Amino acid sequence: MEATVKKYQQKFKKVKDDMDRWDDLHARLLSQFRNASSIIGRLQLIDDPKNYGFLKDIDNVKDLIFRKQMESLQMIMLSMNKTLEELNIIILSLAKTYRDAKQQLKGGSIQFSTKQLSYRLGVKPSIADCLEGLRFLHEMYQSEYLLKSSVISAIAGLALNPSVSDLQAFEQLLVDQPNIPKEEGKNKVFKRIMMI
Repeated sequence: MEATVKKYQQKFKKVKDDMDRWDDLHARLLSQFRNASSIIGRLQLIDDPKNYGFLKDIDNVKDLIFRKQMESLQMIMLSMNKTLEELNIIILSLAKTYRDAKQQLKGGSIQFSTKQLSYRLGVKPSIADCLEGLRFLHEMYQSEYLLKSSVISAIAGLALNPSVSDLQAFEQLLVDQPNIPKEEGKNKVFKRIMMI
C-alpha cells in the first residue's frame, strides 16, 4: 500500500512540473492578450482623420497604418493560438496522468478494496486521496483552458467592433484564472498529497 502511495506521489511531482509550465504559459498569454488589446484600442484612433495632423496629406496613410496594425494583430493572434496549443498539451498530460493512475489500480498485481483505497498510513494520503487529487487538478485546469480559449476566440470579433469595457473584462478573466483558485489548487492539493 505504501509503495502505491509513493508511486502516486511521483505522479504528482510530474503534475507539479505541468502546473509550473502552465503558470509560465499563462503569463505569456496574458502579455500577448495585452498587446492585442493595445492594437484593438488603437484601431478607433486610426479611423479619426484629426489624429494624423500633417500626415493626413500623405496618400493612403490611414489605410497603410490600419493594414500594418491589422498585420501585427494577426501575428499576435497566431502567437496566442500557439500558446493555447501549448496549454492544451498540459491538459492532455494531466488527463494521461489521471488515466494512468486509474489504470495502475485496475491492472496492478494487487487489487485493493474500497476500504483499502481509503486507508491512511499516519499522515500520508490514502490512494483514494491521490486519485481524487489527480482528477480534481485535471478538471480544474481543463475548465480554465476552455475559458481561456473562449476569451481568445472572442477577441478576434472585438477587432471589428472594439469595446474597451469588453477588453478589460476579458483581461480580468485571464488575470484572475477564476477556475484555479490558489487556496484550492496547488497549495491545498499538494500539501495534502505530497506529505511524506
